[in-house]
Amino acid sequence: MIAYIKGIVADITDQSVILEANGVGYEIICPNPYRFQSHIGQEDKVFTYHYVREDTQMLYGFQNTDEKDLFANILNVSGIGPKGALAVLATTTVQDFVVAIEQENEKFLTSFPGVGKKTARQMILDLKGKLSASQDLLTSQENQGDAEEESTALLEAIEALKALGYSNKEVNQIKPQLSAEHLDETDVYIRKGLALLMK
Repeated sequence: MIAYIKGIVADITDQSVILEANGVGYEIICPNPYRFQSHIGQEDKVFTYHYVREDTQMLYGFQNTDEKDLFANILNVSGIGPKGALAVLATTTVQDFVVAIEQENEKFLTSFPGVGKKTARQMILDLKGKLSASQDLLTSQENQGDAEEESTALLEAIEALKALGYSNKEVNQIKPQLSAEHLDETDVYIRKGLALLMK
């Protein structure tokens, strides 16, 4: 298996990047070759998937390992070949695709060329919970949502304390302590803030 090729981007076509490494020009089929347009004449690294069948051998290339891993996973779905997997990666991000699979968003999946409802269901069946990035991604989104909720609650509490007559200086002095509490309700922050201010 060829994990990646590092070389000079010699040329770009509608379907591939020509990467020259040690005097050899590798034709690498990419979801969107023009992503490498700005690197023509420069050294770059392309992460590759070596596709081997009885009648063909092809190199498929990606900008990062997340794209490469997703391509490999999509190939495992019954009824989808390299062309279909490339079409997915050419028109969406790894993050958006993972979210669509985890949320069973058939409408999103059927927007890809050649993907009907039956294939979308097969994708969900074969890939849900199995994509390497899925758990980390969803956990990150949940944490981001919690942080936003916490931040809003804290800001509301700060404004409420100022409205009660405390100065900016007084409120700012206790703000780090309030922030460290990681609370999710404004009124709890206010009570905690009042306790600190009255010490």
